[in-house]
Amino acid sequence: MSHSTQPNPNQGIIEFLNPEHLHKNPAFTQVVSVSGPAKTIYVGGQNAVDAQGNIIGKGDIKAQTQQVLANIREALAAAGAEPSHIIKWNLYLVQGQSLREGFAAFQQFWGHSPNPPVITTAIVAGLANPDYLLEMDVTAVVPLA
Repeated sequence: MSHSTQPNPNQGIIEFLNPEHLHKNPAFTQVVSVSGPAKTIYVGGQNAVDAQGNIIGKGDIKAQTQQVLANIREALAAAGAEPSHIIKWNLYLVQGQSLREGFAAFQQFWGHSPNPPVITTAIVAGLANPDYLLEMDVTAVVPLA
């Protein structure tokens, strides 16, 4: 039912919980609980824009997903975190785009973690730029000693 990433109660503890009476899916966890000393990192919405401001993968959900995930990796690194510290994903996908193609790119990035984060997905009419096909933001927690 739960898995702690840090067994020492004097350190930050992250528990991934899947209560018995909620649906179980290997792609996400139902509840994540954080206690004790930890650093929380909030990464704002990332789009498929490179460091020079160019939109990568216009019209290609897989290429855009790969760029969004690369941006998230960079943002986390700047705060001293890694993708494995992500506890919450929010995905905003433009209506008509293939969730399956985007998810395939996401799986390459994320792999098959025994403790996937909680995830919210919303299908939206559009984003800040009409060339953006998706946007993602994340919350990450780094347990501290």
